[in-house]
Amino acid sequence: MNCYSLLEHTLQNILHSINPLEEDWSMRFQLIHELRAVVESIEILRGATVEPFGSFVSNLFTRWGDLDISIELPNGSHISAAGKKYKLSLLGDVLKALRAKGGCRKLQFITNARVPILKFQCNYNISCDISINNLSGQMKSKILYWINMIDGRFRDMVLLVKEWAKAHNINDSKTGTLNSYSLSLLVVFHFQTCVPAILPPLKEIYPGSMVDDLTGTYNDCLLLFEYADPSFCVKFTVLLLGRELFTSDNYIVVLCPRKSGGICLWNFPFSKG
Repeated sequence: MNCYSLLEHTLQNILHSINPLEEDWSMRFQLIHELRAVVESIEILRGATVEPFGSFVSNLFTRWGDLDISIELPNGSHISAAGKKYKLSLLGDVLKALRAKGGCRKLQFITNARVPILKFQCNYNISCDISINNLSGQMKSKILYWINMIDGRFRDMVLLVKEWAKAHNINDSKTGTLNSYSLSLLVVFHFQTCVPAILPPLKEIYPGSMVDDLTGTYNDCLLLFEYADPSFCVKFTVLLLGRELFTSDNYIVVLCPRKSGGICLWNFPFSKG
């Protein structure tokens, strides 16, 4: 067996061990069902929906991957209407409901993050992060899913890179290293710069700005995605894939899959955060 065959065999073994089984999907669907029942039991959240996002939705999760959940406020709510204090109050109500239900461990209420999060581990040994009105997270997840549909090698590479990053302790944004979304962007960028390219420069697909498109109510924004086929929806990647920032004290480095031609450096008159 030559070196290339040995490497391919090793990588295939790694993918076999980290790819989720049918039971891993089933447990996450069951957890989503249980969380919907919890949210429905909270008076102030009647009419809200429980929406998964992150690697589970983009089909880029491993067997031990966590589950990201966004509680979307009742239909018609403007996406910017729920301020941070209100979100903290709602998450506090969810925390009380989870404690009353039981079966949740390691409950942690992260209030000082830019996006407040309620973290816990369920009886299925799945870690779960709950946020409020996390529309951008949902959109990024769907976009990565649509990119995933372009070429199956994208998923394999993302899973391998994430596993490599975990082995080297560089896959944790809380410690200043890269989160899974950033690692996915690195794979996007790599696939764009392969010869021949596997993924196109995203500016050629959609030259607009999702910031301008994500306006109005939550339902208005979802209509952009729900009634378009995947080949059209990939067009909405440009903004979200161009906004993952690596910061230092004096400048910001932006990996720009929109151009797929290099690393862009800009000086900005504002600090991190």
